[in-house]
Order: sequence, then structure tokens, then C-alpha cells
Amino acid sequence: MGSSLLGSIKESASAPSEYVDYRSSLSFIGMVLQYLAITPLLPLVVALYYDESLLPFVVTSAVMFALGFALERLRADRDLGHREAFLFVSLTWLVVPLVGTLPYLIAGNGTVSTPVNALFESMSGFTTTGSTLLAEISVERHSRSILMWRQLTQWLGGMGILVLMIAILPELSVGGAQVIREESPGVTIEKLTPRIQDTARALWGIYAGFTVAAVGVYYGLHLLGVAPNMDFYNAVAHALTTLPTGGFSPEARSVEAFSPAAQWAVTAFMIVAGTNFALFWYALSGEPERLVRNVEFRSYLAAMAAVSALLAGLLFTGVGLASVPEIAPVAGDLENALRQATFQTVAIVTTTGYASMDFNTWDQSAQLTLLLAMFLGGSAGSAAGSIKIIRWYLIRKSMSRELFQSVHPEAVRPISFSDRAVDDDTIRGVLVFVMTFLVIFAVSSVLIYLDGIRAGLDLSAIEAVSASIATLGNVGPGVGIVGPMNNFLPFSPAAKLYMVFLMWIGRLEILSVLIVLSPSYWRR
Repeated sequence: MGSSLLGSIKESASAPSEYVDYRSSLSFIGMVLQYLAITPLLPLVVALYYDESLLPFVVTSAVMFALGFALERLRADRDLGHREAFLFVSLTWLVVPLVGTLPYLIAGNGTVSTPVNALFESMSGFTTTGSTLLAEISVERHSRSILMWRQLTQWLGGMGILVLMIAILPELSVGGAQVIREESPGVTIEKLTPRIQDTARALWGIYAGFTVAAVGVYYGLHLLGVAPNMDFYNAVAHALTTLPTGGFSPEARSVEAFSPAAQWAVTAFMIVAGTNFALFWYALSGEPERLVRNVEFRSYLAAMAAVSALLAGLLFTGVGLASVPEIAPVAGDLENALRQATFQTVAIVTTTGYASMDFNTWDQSAQLTLLLAMFLGGSAGSAAGSIKIIRWYLIRKSMSRELFQSVHPEAVRPISFSDRAVDDDTIRGVLVFVMTFLVIFAVSSVLIYLDGIRAGLDLSAIEAVSASIATLGNVGPGVGIVGPMNNFLPFSPAAKLYMVFLMWIGRLEILSVLIVLSPSYWRR
């Protein structure tokens, strides 16, 4: 999890090696797996409480520990180097979701009981994408403990698995800055404390604190009688997927199943989840004004306010509704229109992926607005995915500078962010990332569409486009066949595996994985 976009890390790390010591990378992955073997204990406790099968979680925990123990034995006598860090980060985010399929496969229920589908669901969980293959999300078909495991995978992935490991493993403190930088959403990361391990602990502490607060608020609304369906199980389940901007829900109709009061509460915590967590650290450290002054935070709020206002106007007037008003009784109801517009905007911009209603019942103007909002993303240093507000801000400033210098070629006009100049290397990196993101998105849209034709799937172009951005941007739902109340089950196994790849590279912001996949990375 990153902090500030424009800070720099001066922490020492091992010198780059002449070749990639993959054994060291695999050894560190083994350490991660051994510690993650503890995590199935939460759904195991749920299984004990509801008298459900313990086998999926006992086996998963045992396999994690055994595989981790075996991999750790591969460690060479050296620390994690620069090139090894790329491999370590990329493979961790592939190996952990692979092992995370075990509860689904062992339980053997529903549409996630096959290897490809289980991998899709697991990768969607750990990368906090929120796209799902569960055709029937219900405790009648899936046990409460399996659904809780599904929720927990998103919570573990939200702040970053490796940020958590750095917080508790001294072995990762050397080179930990680069590990966080490669795992975390954002451009660069600022150390909040002198030691990177303390920074990781601070970020995870804030993340866990907000999760507990969400549980308290959600369940408190239930106790007050204004959110009848938000019992303690649902409060914990939804808190675990709100803060990581994940969007999985044990309810078939997502957050639509809950009262307006609960929906407003979830909206507030989604806004928190999409904010740079470093700003909360500064606020807790006696500098709350940094939250208000931060340009990225103000841009983030302004973008969501603008999209929400546009959608609320469309829904309130009925222009944004399809020809099925009985399904979406929003027109003429100001509170309902404002709530639905704000909730869906925040859910899409922060890439949480919850739904307070089926926006497939909206007309194309409202759906297109949401589709464009999928490219915004939340703040860097948050759990949100997609391109990120700060990159759009820097691109806008860069365009403004180019126009100014076209008229005044002798002028020197640096780009600034939060009263600091942004160097050209950072601007170039932003432009490269955005261009790479958009190219992969466009190519993926075409490939998904063509595969739909090959598989005999009645897939429209806009559905292929939304499936592409939903997975690459870790957004979750799209429109049409992949709408909020539908799922990705109709796609072919090949398309599902390709979207697993998109979720993987999208979570690591593409370039880290592409570096490992490039031939030059493996050359001496």
C-alpha cells in the first residue's frame, strides 16, 4: 500500500544481481505462505459456529504451511535483491490465489467447484476485483464459512499481502521499500516513519482500525432497528470487503438487500477506502489539515461529486432510466435518486463494485457515464484500482503546460503537486502507464469479444468493453451480461483464464508483471 505519490525512498537494498536468483524469490514466497496459513482460522471459526464442514479450511491451512515450508528451504545465502523483488511480488500474487482455490474445490459446491472457476473467484478475491462466477450467492447453496473465506480473501488483498508480511517479518525489511512500491497502487511511495517496517505496520493498523469501525457502524444500525438485515455476520462480511474496495457480498442482490441507512453508511466507508491512507496517518499524527489541503483528495471528491450529480439528475428526471420504471422506481424521488447515483458512482470510482440497484435497468446514457467512471480510480495509496485520480491530474497539468509552452516556447513552467515540483521522469512514467493500460484494455476488449463469437456467446461490444475494464481495472461488475446482478459465468474457460491474467496484472499495475515477462529481465 503506497502513501504519497511523489515521495522517494532512500532505504538501502541489496545490489542488483547479474542474474535472477529465483530460488530466493521462491523462498520468500514460502515464508509468506507459512504466515498466511493462519488466515483460514477465521472461516474455520465460522464453520464451527454454524456447524459446517471444517475440512476445506483445515486442508487449506495445512497445504499453505507445507508448501511454504518446502519453498523456504530453497533460500540462498543472500537478501532479496532488486531483480528478485520483481519476481517475488509477481509470483506471490499468482501463487496465493492459486492456493486460495482450495476451499472452493474441497467444498465442491456451486459454480466455483471446478479449477478454472475457482481460480477466477480466488484471483478476483485477492486482487479485490469483485467480478464473480457465483451464479447463486446464498447460504442455502454455499456455507457461511465458504462465503466468509471469499470475503476474507479481499480483505487480505486490499492493503497488500506483502505490506502485511513486511509489517511482521524482519527478513523483508531489507528491500521492503521496493517490495511495497511494486505491490502498491500508485506512482511512488513515501516513508511515513524512519523504518519501512513501521510504515507497513502503520498502514495496516489504520486499515484494520477502519474495518473494525465499519463493523461497529453496520451492526450498530442493525441494533438501532434501521438496518434489519445487517446482522453481525453481514456486518463483518461487508466490512471485510468495503475497506479493500472489493465488493464481494454474501447477498445475491449485493447492498440492495439492505436499508437506505445501511447504503449511506457503506457509501461513507467506500469513500474512506478510496482515500490515500497516508493522509489518515498524518491526521492521526496531529496534521489533519493535510487531508483538506491535499490536491489529490480534493480532486477525488470533486470527480465523484460531479459524476453523482449528473447521474442523480438523469435518474430523478427519469431520463437515465430504461423502459422498466417498475424495476427502478427512482424518478421523482430525490433521496432515492441521489442515494442510488452517489452509491453507484462511489462504488465504481473506488472500484469497490457493490451495487445498490441493478444499473442494467438504467438507460445507455447513465450506463455510459458509469463506464467512463470506471477509468477514474480512487487515490494512490488506497485500496482502489484502475488508473487513479492522481494520474489524470498530472496528465491534465501536463497538457496545460504543453499548450502554454506552445504559445510561450521560451517559458519554463514546472508541473507541481502539493507545492512540490514533479520531475519529468515521473510524468513520463505516468504517461507510459496510462498508454499501456489503455492499449491492453483495447486489445483485451477485442479478444474478449472475438472469443464470445467463437464460443457462441451473444456478447455485445459494450459488454466486451465493460468486461475488459472491469477485470483489468479491478472494478468488478460491468454492464449487460456482466452487470451487477449477473456474473461472468457465461464466458468460455479460455476467456476466464485471460481475465484472471488481467486481474493479476491490473492489481500490480501492469508494469511489474510485464518486466518479469520480458526476455531482458532474465538475461545476465
